[in-house]
Amino acid sequence: MADIKYYDVIQKPIITEKSMNAMAEKKYTFLVHPEANKSQIKEAVEKMFEGTKVKSVNTMNLDGKTRRRGMVVGKTAKTKKAIVALTEDSKDIEIFEGL
Repeated sequence: MADIKYYDVIQKPIITEKSMNAMAEKKYTFLVHPEANKSQIKEAVEKMFEGTKVKSVNTMNLDGKTRRRGMVVGKTAKTKKAIVALTEDSKDIEIFEGL
C-alpha cells in the first residue's frame, strides 16, 4: 500500500442533489483516494477543515464503467466515495457554503 499523505486523500467534493440534502444532517460527500481507509479519511477532514470533528465515515468502492468505441471495449477508472458525518458541535465545511 502506498504512503498516502492527508492532503492526497480527499480529491474533490461530490455535488449532487442527494448530497446537498444530506448536508442538513451535517453529512458531506467526497471523492477520495481508492486506497485510503476510514481513519485516513477522518484525519484528512479534521486537518484540512479547521474546527471540524468527524463522528463517522462511510465508504463505498465504485467500479469503472464499461465504455465502447467501435469494437474496442475498455473500462473507466474505479473510484471511492466517502460520506463524512460531523458531530453536532462541529463547524460546517466552508467549501459547501453558498451552494
